[in-house]
Amino acid sequence: MSDAVFQVPHPVNEPILSYEPGSTEKIALKKTLADLKSEQRDIPMFIGGKHVFTTEKKTMRPPHELGHTLGTHAVGRADHVRDAVSAALAAKPAWEAMPWQDRAAIFLKAADLLAGPYRAKMNAATMLCQSKSVFQAEIDCVCELVDFWRYNVWFMQEIYKQQPLSTRNVWNRTDWRPLEGFVFALTPFNFTAIAGNLPTAPAMLGNVAVWKPAESQIYSAAVIMEILEEAGLPAGVINLVYVDGPTV
Repeated sequence: MSDAVFQVPHPVNEPILSYEPGSTEKIALKKTLADLKSEQRDIPMFIGGKHVFTTEKKTMRPPHELGHTLGTHAVGRADHVRDAVSAALAAKPAWEAMPWQDRAAIFLKAADLLAGPYRAKMNAATMLCQSKSVFQAEIDCVCELVDFWRYNVWFMQEIYKQQPLSTRNVWNRTDWRPLEGFVFALTPFNFTAIAGNLPTAPAMLGNVAVWKPAESQIYSAAVIMEILEEAGLPAGVINLVYVDGPTV
């Protein structure tokens, strides 16, 4: 364990790319859109670090092109929700004991991945599954989510720095503890950034989450989980399930 007092990078807003004709980002995005439309993905749930497929599936289609099939996603049951809760609680002791700067590093890495190699895929997924234009997608699922991850790390540091005053003979200290149990993140269809923020903001602070996205946002939610896995998020910290509201 280090005795250093760590300082995370000061966040700045992620620049919005222009996607002008002939630009590098537009060429990359158009290729990614074509690639995603040329395949039909079978999207699993993410429970305890495992990709969980089911025999029951639902078809995913772009709202603006209902004749096209993007693929299918798993349909979960009550036992999948119980498994997700169990996986979250099993992951909690090690995750909350991890030094805060190590948790921060995972989400800063996720932000870099999203701003870089996953930018086109995240934009394309949001454009296809939520009918957004390139500008609507860019400011939402890339720039805003990158900002959430980078600024939330900064805010986490600022929270931990808040300590009570001490007197000469008394040393007052506050230990910022995670919540008991787990966080249930129920996220909307219209903003990919909000969907990514609601489970990850509490996770940064040592909490664990069960995440249920809106059905029409599952296609892009799975990309968020891909990014978090590549960034090194431990298994079970965030569990993504596709279950109807009353069941969950």
